[in-house]
Amino acid sequence: MTIKHRLGHGALRRVVSWGERSFRKNLNNLEAVQRSKHRALMSAVAATPFAKQYDLNANTRWEDFSARVPVTGYSDWASDVDKLRRTGSAMIDSPVARFQPTSGSTSAIKWIPYTKQFLAELDGAIAPWLADLYRQFPRIARGSHYWSLSWLPTDMRDDGHAELNDDMQLLSAGKRILAASTQAMPEDVAMAPTSEGAAFASLVMLAADRHLAVMSVWSPTFALTMLEQLSQWRESVADCLDRGDWGNRQNELGFLSCPRNLIQARLLRDWSGELSADFFSKFWPDLALVSAWDTASASRWAGLLQEYLPQASFQGKGLWATEGVVTIPYAGQYVLAYQSHVYEFEDLDSGVVVPCWSLQKDQRVAPVISTGSGFMRYRMGDELRVSGFIGQVPTLTFLGREDGVDLVGEKLSTMTALNVLDVLADRFNVKTVSLVALEQSNSAGRPGYIVLLEEPQGSSVDEIEATAESILLEHFHYRLARSLNQLASVRVVCSEDMRDFYLQQCRLRGMIEGNIKIEPLRRWDGPVPPRLADVPESSRLIRAVV
Repeated sequence: MTIKHRLGHGALRRVVSWGERSFRKNLNNLEAVQRSKHRALMSAVAATPFAKQYDLNANTRWEDFSARVPVTGYSDWASDVDKLRRTGSAMIDSPVARFQPTSGSTSAIKWIPYTKQFLAELDGAIAPWLADLYRQFPRIARGSHYWSLSWLPTDMRDDGHAELNDDMQLLSAGKRILAASTQAMPEDVAMAPTSEGAAFASLVMLAADRHLAVMSVWSPTFALTMLEQLSQWRESVADCLDRGDWGNRQNELGFLSCPRNLIQARLLRDWSGELSADFFSKFWPDLALVSAWDTASASRWAGLLQEYLPQASFQGKGLWATEGVVTIPYAGQYVLAYQSHVYEFEDLDSGVVVPCWSLQKDQRVAPVISTGSGFMRYRMGDELRVSGFIGQVPTLTFLGREDGVDLVGEKLSTMTALNVLDVLADRFNVKTVSLVALEQSNSAGRPGYIVLLEEPQGSSVDEIEATAESILLEHFHYRLARSLNQLASVRVVCSEDMRDFYLQQCRLRGMIEGNIKIEPLRRWDGPVPPRLADVPESSRLIRAVV
């Protein structure tokens, strides 16, 4: 551990501990804190066209606001965001620091205004989370940290530095300065001209850092891909570490200082390339914490990541989207970030929207947030269960996305798809990736579903398809669509690199690296990817399909 790291962690730890005090102090004042947040938000939107449309002013009560303003989604704000980007037309009385891109549930890029007020709201959630991290996992203060840079696709990089998805940019300016001294790499890594260049530079810097203590990413598949790329590029990475220069990537990465580490280079050269706990324990012996999504569809990939990095403790992420934060890991639970935004929740059984202080244990809910970005009563498509309370503040368990698929009226849900994949994995000892809906799923051009599998085991495709179909037929609307010949029967396609294929398809559809999460259910519009075209009858055994 360097003096820089020691000083940086010491200062950052003191700052976030101070910021946590208010969070702890007000755990029994939920309604009062939320009403105060609401009054501040009303003052900030009082002069906007939105306020005029819904007869809002600085003194509008919570109950009147909820009665007058409908629940919204991104489509309700898209034109306002576009106008704000073009003309600066205000959505809220707070200057815009940047526009943050995020992926929609299928493909489209959404741009979220990150105002000064909104960034302060996010910073208010980060302080208690980081303070709790230092308390629970003291070893993280003994080395450097990697907080993920979710790179933009190469064709979006002309938009410039301000619109890069960088987790460090969520911190206040003061915390960002302190945190920078603890990081394993500079923020400028994300400014490489291509996504591949940014990935390579990141791997070289991580590989050079024998004292890496924290690896924080959003999707565990993002981290798994990094480990696989380290295997694929191990000779090139070792060359950089031996020489201290970028070699044939010098033109692309020359604006960065290339690290040198002969010990790590030798470990890479001696490595067979097989991903294993034994190698990574030797390579990053000080790794103390891995943080990633680990709930719902991410659980299987999080489990695999933990197998490869057993020397580290693991903490799941709270519910944190580009549009806002709902929960943070705190005291071993996922606690509502009640000092950040204004929170309401839709009861998924009754459809009634209630304030956060009215939640009851075991209630199934979807968050509705009003934030300093200017988005009011914005419904996030996440299903949560109220698992308990810390003081008056609810703790919430993430159950999954509500995104369903309805090609012809079959109304399949994420939970149904997850059940199909789990049964196939258990019964046939295969690694399932996703259930994908296509408007043209076979050579006849009919819509239908395809199960994506990884790691062939020699099982019969016919048997796996029959099992998947039988599970789907238990659902009335799917069975009706099949009986009316509206849907083709489910098909199975397997490939040893199916996970990589899935991620690449998401990138091609405009989704952002690092934000992509392998979902149990996806809909892919447009032409059928060639790999998913009908498999000839002569190839009805599971094997890699090229």
